[in-house]
Amino acid sequence: MRIFIRTDASIQIGSGHVMRCLTLAKQLQKNNVVVKFVCRRLEGNMIDYIVDQGFEVFTLKEVVEISHWDWTKEHWLEDAKETISFVQLEQGKVDMLIVDHYSIDIQWEQQLRSFVKKIMVIDDVADRKHDCDLLLDQNYYLNMEHRYKNLVSKNCIQFLGPNNALLREEFLNVNSTELIRDGSIKDILIFFGGSDSTGETLKTLYALEKIIDKQIIFNVVIGSANPFKEQIQLFCNQYDNVKMHCNIDYMAKLMADADLAIGAGGTASWERIYLRLPAIVTVLANNQLELTEALSYAGTIQSIGESQNVKQSDIQHKLESLISHPHEVRKMIKKCTSIIDTSVVQENKLVSQIMEFMK
Repeated sequence: MRIFIRTDASIQIGSGHVMRCLTLAKQLQKNNVVVKFVCRRLEGNMIDYIVDQGFEVFTLKEVVEISHWDWTKEHWLEDAKETISFVQLEQGKVDMLIVDHYSIDIQWEQQLRSFVKKIMVIDDVADRKHDCDLLLDQNYYLNMEHRYKNLVSKNCIQFLGPNNALLREEFLNVNSTELIRDGSIKDILIFFGGSDSTGETLKTLYALEKIIDKQIIFNVVIGSANPFKEQIQLFCNQYDNVKMHCNIDYMAKLMADADLAIGAGGTASWERIYLRLPAIVTVLANNQLELTEALSYAGTIQSIGESQNVKQSDIQHKLESLISHPHEVRKMIKKCTSIIDTSVVQENKLVSQIMEFMK
């Protein structure tokens, strides 16, 4: 079987789309599926990284416009035709096309329909119509079951909710029920995604400077595309208990060892919640807002708002409050278990259902 995945990464949009698609691609590959990616060359793209993970990538022409999302929305037909040109290189119809892209909708998908057997969409904003046979939205929302009403056909099979979360093997190999979490904070993980173009990592480090000499370990994770990489490294080098990690493959271990995370909403939410790791969360983009509000309402995280409104003092005060009130941390830990059923996620039924659907 053959599957194409159309997705992108950049400084502007981050790495989350590519990372979750890679997770799915690796799981499909284990089922003898040949997976190929179609990505546009943008500043901060992850094309080389995808290749390093063992997948072929067809590269669309470079776009230098500031807003790649707006370009794709306006030039959707051009994007579709470029993608078709690569799909047509295959002998016979491709078994499935997977699309994970906020700027692609039903118009684009209809152009590809006659060149592939099935179409699957990965989405979490529910703001446009799709022509797809399968739809995956792994996020938690209060209106989860009705989000895509009138946006997909009645025949579309929908995989909704965090029990369908796309988690890498390193997470699935951890038994989260065995992790000891008592509400005390001795190890803090700081991670704002692969790009962090607004500098939230650095803002957080400056915010914690006054309490960083306490007996707490700080692990700071960034991607190679982080524009503040050198400044972050210089900051971390000043302290024995602050360590920077770049482009790592052991995130699950850092999360398992941590007592609290400070980071963004988005795909990392499910890694944290699966491991019952409470978090202080900043909203970096509009697509993270609804999810962050829902998780905050459910009690699994404590949100401090949108990045442009978050001050260093907000981060410092929130952390000091949680350190002083371990019972509040324990509440978040307990709430995580009500959001994700770890046994269901470990069974990984999503991939087997996709495989069955393609037969």
